[in-house]
Amino acid sequence: MCAETPDYKDTLNLPQTDFPMRAGLPKREPEWLERWNRIGIYDRLRDKAEGRAPFTLHDGPPYANGHLHIGHALNKILKDMVVRSQQMMGKDARYIPGWDCHGLPIEWKIEEQYRAKGQNKDDVNIVDFRQECRKFAEGWIDIQRDEFKRLGVTGKWSKPYLTMDFRAERIIAEEFQKFLMTGTLYQGSKPVMWSPIEQTALAEAEVEYHDKESFTIWVKFKVVDPVAGSGAKLQNRDLVGAYVVIWTTTPWTIPSNKAVVYGENFAYGLYEVTGTPDESWANVGDRFILADKLAGDVMTRARLEDGMYVRVRDVTADELSTLSLQHPLAGAEGGNGEWDDLRDFRAADFVTDEEGTGFVHCAPSHGMEEYELYRDLGMLEQVITYNVLDDGSFRPDLPFFGGKYILNRKGKEGDANKAVIDKLIEVGGLLARGKIKHSYPHSWRSKAPVIYRNTPQWFAAIDRPIGDGQDDYGTTIRERALNSIDQLVTWTPKTGRNRLYSMIEARPDWVLSRQRAWGVPLTCFTKVGALPTDADYLLRDEAVNARILEAFEAEGADAWYKDGAKERFLGNDYSHDDWNKVDDILDVWFDSGSTHAFVLRDREDGSEDGMADLYLEGTDQHRGWFHSSMLQACGTIGHAPYRGVLTHGFTLDAKGVKMSKSIGNTIVPEEVVKQYGADILRLWVAQTDYTNDQRIGPEILKGTADSYRRLRNTMRFLLGALAHFDESDRVDPADMPELERWVLHRLAELDHRVRTGYAAYDFQGVFQALFTFATVELSAFYFDIRKDALYTDGDTPRRRAARTVLDILFHRLTTWLAPVLVFTMEEVWLERFPGEDNSLHLMDIPDTPADWLDEPLAAKWAQVRQARRVVTAALEVQRTDKVIGASLEAAPVVHVRDPELLALLKTVVFEDVCITSDISLTADPSPTEAFRLPEVDGIGVVFEPAEGEKCQRCWKILPDVGHHAHPGTCARCNDALS
Repeated sequence: MCAETPDYKDTLNLPQTDFPMRAGLPKREPEWLERWNRIGIYDRLRDKAEGRAPFTLHDGPPYANGHLHIGHALNKILKDMVVRSQQMMGKDARYIPGWDCHGLPIEWKIEEQYRAKGQNKDDVNIVDFRQECRKFAEGWIDIQRDEFKRLGVTGKWSKPYLTMDFRAERIIAEEFQKFLMTGTLYQGSKPVMWSPIEQTALAEAEVEYHDKESFTIWVKFKVVDPVAGSGAKLQNRDLVGAYVVIWTTTPWTIPSNKAVVYGENFAYGLYEVTGTPDESWANVGDRFILADKLAGDVMTRARLEDGMYVRVRDVTADELSTLSLQHPLAGAEGGNGEWDDLRDFRAADFVTDEEGTGFVHCAPSHGMEEYELYRDLGMLEQVITYNVLDDGSFRPDLPFFGGKYILNRKGKEGDANKAVIDKLIEVGGLLARGKIKHSYPHSWRSKAPVIYRNTPQWFAAIDRPIGDGQDDYGTTIRERALNSIDQLVTWTPKTGRNRLYSMIEARPDWVLSRQRAWGVPLTCFTKVGALPTDADYLLRDEAVNARILEAFEAEGADAWYKDGAKERFLGNDYSHDDWNKVDDILDVWFDSGSTHAFVLRDREDGSEDGMADLYLEGTDQHRGWFHSSMLQACGTIGHAPYRGVLTHGFTLDAKGVKMSKSIGNTIVPEEVVKQYGADILRLWVAQTDYTNDQRIGPEILKGTADSYRRLRNTMRFLLGALAHFDESDRVDPADMPELERWVLHRLAELDHRVRTGYAAYDFQGVFQALFTFATVELSAFYFDIRKDALYTDGDTPRRRAARTVLDILFHRLTTWLAPVLVFTMEEVWLERFPGEDNSLHLMDIPDTPADWLDEPLAAKWAQVRQARRVVTAALEVQRTDKVIGASLEAAPVVHVRDPELLALLKTVVFEDVCITSDISLTADPSPTEAFRLPEVDGIGVVFEPAEGEKCQRCWKILPDVGHHAHPGTCARCNDALS
């Protein structure tokens, strides 16, 4: 610039904004939280939404017993994005957070405190113990509430729902009483998953599977004379004295064996030992009946090589049906006749020939398939045993094994398996032994293995007709659940339907009872001296029920355990000595499954029809909360409590490994928030495909932070370019240049994409569309082109049109992104529209006129942008070679083969589109040296330098620079200055 040329910098319309590029989210976000709390934003949204169509996401209650992990953050952020997006699309989107407060994890913590003091929990007054559990839960609720709020989650935090609130405990009891009164409740004795460490029954949802090393044994059951009167022929005589061999991974169940079963359609053979090594427990002359498919493996386990045994003949199923077996401990000295009865021997359809021996040992007290077989045969009384006590030890008077433990008190291998194996060796009942590592159920609380144990429990019958008049979906809980799944519920993703359907289709009756202290009791009474099968075994009296509910409302479920409770509730209507009070507590999944009753149906801010529009949890809740809620509601209201179910996967580390404190790969939400801010964590959620397992780690979060910075830069540009914009600047779309109308077209397309995406909970799809639009179509295209007009034009129609579009963009991008970047978009909004009571989150997504859609215009500009790509790529070569420093130094010649495309490009100011000082469009054939892009056929670019002088205001190089009143300017800038 010549010395006499003025500095025109102050004459430019440069961006004006105090919006910082460095977000400082960890420090700033708490200020926004405090502000939202101060202005009562959630309640103001409820007032604003009055009269709107409701949308209710019912919160699955997290457990109040520890700090949040990354899975909690994923879940709650997803829920918040659902609620916020539905609200901003015109719904009354309510969110009542809640907590699961009862159950074993909390009780276990309090027991640990007692054990540390050398005290026994059973010596403590139960009401005092329950109060300590309540206090423990209250402390963690306060901690978790603050941690959830820090993630930017909005909701009725001042009045959450708690399963331990007196009102909630009253309604849980009332829901249980419906099962009691309709005859769905019954007491039975069957194998249930039992935790010897925690001494309680467990539901499937309370169990997780881990590898466990177990003993495996091959046990010999001796064939004795055919059953008298069976008509067995003499040909069976060679089977007498042979052994049927069974295989099991639970040696401790052998003392409870009552039968052996076989496969009716398998090929069996009689095998005889002809030679043995010293280390084998087989003897020459021993004969074994085995499934042919498995015989070789069994002999190898018994250390018998080929040539040490021969197959004598076939053994048919008809022959097997005539045999009787003897328990290997039969007649053992000191056995007191415990095992002397013959074992039942019959066919069963659950036998396989994939592993083992082709025979299955049956202890119906410890296996559900065996239990169901003998239940259906009407033989349970003959086969049920009670050998295993609550603590996993054998009953004291059981010969040889009394007092032995399946697991020790630390959940490790006890002495029972070894004792059984040693005894079998002693009596000659063992053929082989080994160890196997296999997937085995463990309590997800104590992490100790569980066992199947027959014990009296309370069940909800899921195949018993209810007859309560709510038969639209069926008459039994199972029918109602299966029909609800297909007829009532929308599944996201759709695979969730199959998972829950198959689980409910195959599940047994629901075990409702737990042998613990902290929870809602089974509020029922049983008649002294009556049997569970008697019609009057359970007391069904509405007046008694009402007294219980009244007490729970006032005092909570502690009322059940206070002195004189039985007399209080029975009143004068019944003899107190004739009835026993049941002191088991309800499965906590019944508590959480009942939440629809005391949140959706009971609260004023619940749901108008008592149903949720959405339940949203992890995939493990198909066997957890989705499942128990379905069963509970089908038993009380006749159908599912939800219209939609969304499931997300688990969160893994960056390598796809499950997070574990022991291997040190956990990502703690609090640490991410301290380093990056909650909006980065929220953006990570929005960028993931939550329907599958997600990965998170330091490098992934760095990538997320980079995406955030690019978006923040886009918003900063909008703020700077819109300084001092007011309604007088606004231009009608019909009067806008094509480029602006193309942006409006894209906004109309995106509005549809955003709304349909949010409605389908496709946050990844919505964010990806917006991110691509903001960074590729705006920052790298539209903004890049229009910077010149925005900065250097005077008060021209073009600049006013551009600023109008920027204002439209601002309102849409902020509201579209608000459900994801709750803090940042609020900051952006208030930077432009400050005000103590103002908030972006009180806004709705603006309506977008349908007539902004212009497909022909969009098709035209798609071709323009394609041609532009070739030009900008050609100029980048020149820049890399340091021929030019900026694109405005160029005036390229563009050779276009297609005459229609050439004519189209001449209808736009192509040099402005390509950000060059000049450009020439020609139909001449491209010379050899022309730059081409392989993917864009028919366009070649030849570089030419721009001719003229550099305008000292807009920096374009033009021939007319220096020939106007204002020194060193082009005609446009001269006009702007004039």
